[in-house]
Amino acid sequence: MKKYILIIFVAIISSQAAFNQQPRIDKGMMIEPKNETWDSMKVHIEKFEKKEKAQKKRFMLDFSNIKVPDNLDGFKSVWHNDPVKQASTGTCWCFAATSFFESELKRIHNKEIKLSEMHTVWYQYIEKARRFISERGDSEFSEGSQTNAVMAMWKEYGCVPNEVYTGMLPGQEYHNHSKMVTEMKSYLDFCKTNNIWNEQQVLDNIKSILNKYMGEPPTDFTWNGKKYTPKTFRDDVVKLNPDDYVDMMSLYEQGFGKKTIYDVPDNWWKSHDYYNIPLNDFMSGLRSAIRNGYSMTLSGDVSEAGIYSYADAAVVPSFDIPSAYIDDNARQFRFSNGSTGDDHAIHLCGWFENESGTWYLIKDSGSGANNGKFKGYYLFHEDYIKLKMTCFLVHKDAIKDILKNFDSQSRYE
Repeated sequence: MKKYILIIFVAIISSQAAFNQQPRIDKGMMIEPKNETWDSMKVHIEKFEKKEKAQKKRFMLDFSNIKVPDNLDGFKSVWHNDPVKQASTGTCWCFAATSFFESELKRIHNKEIKLSEMHTVWYQYIEKARRFISERGDSEFSEGSQTNAVMAMWKEYGCVPNEVYTGMLPGQEYHNHSKMVTEMKSYLDFCKTNNIWNEQQVLDNIKSILNKYMGEPPTDFTWNGKKYTPKTFRDDVVKLNPDDYVDMMSLYEQGFGKKTIYDVPDNWWKSHDYYNIPLNDFMSGLRSAIRNGYSMTLSGDVSEAGIYSYADAAVVPSFDIPSAYIDDNARQFRFSNGSTGDDHAIHLCGWFENESGTWYLIKDSGSGANNGKFKGYYLFHEDYIKLKMTCFLVHKDAIKDILKNFDSQSRYE
């Protein structure tokens, strides 16, 4: 009997202890997720699956015997803003032309202003999408364009200082349009496939994509204590006349002595505003312009064995073509077979002569221009421009003698 009483007593005591025990309250915490075993396996898996590709070497000119100017002190240059980087974008056309117009602002109005490239680029994409819609998908939609597109966008939408609109999101250091362009192109391809041609609907969606990656351009802003819209800033501050600027081209295929098309994909709106002149006039106009204080944009090909960013220079190697043989036929031969293309736009802003000839100071927004010691610049030998640069944009006063005689067709026959 005592045994049973003891058991009951122990049970009662145990139950009371359990009843009096506080329930456990657990807490959570934040940790960095990790799985060291999987991480270790993943390294070996990826190493096994990865196919190593030997990096193919590129054939280049040996610059050790080229007498490239070793400093910029001797160059006679036009005022220009410091070089800037286009980074991961295909917008060299806008960076080159914007830099050129900044120089024109200084030359004409004695104003030093850094203008926004991306304000122009944002609206250029809108116009590209608009044409894509109107042409039912039969129109180029990519990052490229021509330098004369900048003034065309200014005429329609105005312009703004760079401090007002950079086209980058908070915390972003460099431009990167790769995902944005892919997204826009995919959307436009979807519209084409599904026969969606409502302009307002499509443009609204394109604007949403642009704003996501670039931010929305301002409709008005305050600059130097005064309120502007992009158009009033263009008219009251910038005050450059669009009709004062001309595009000069030198390609045999179009016939000289007439305004015609620059037939490349980046001329997406099929502009026929190019004055086509022989190479001799092209180069004499260029030389005269820069020596008289006019800078210009250049468009052409920079994918050659004779251009090397770590040498800061672009020349025509003797194994390509001797200097004396560079003429209209040599240029057209390369344009026709595709070895000369339209892959870059730059700002020519100075010149210098030494024992190896005439060199031109080139302000370049491409990444390669920052590899050498002249950060943001290349030095182009005159022969390289003669052979590989197809167009330039300049103020009409710089080449007024060429324009005065342009309509004399017999002059080019």
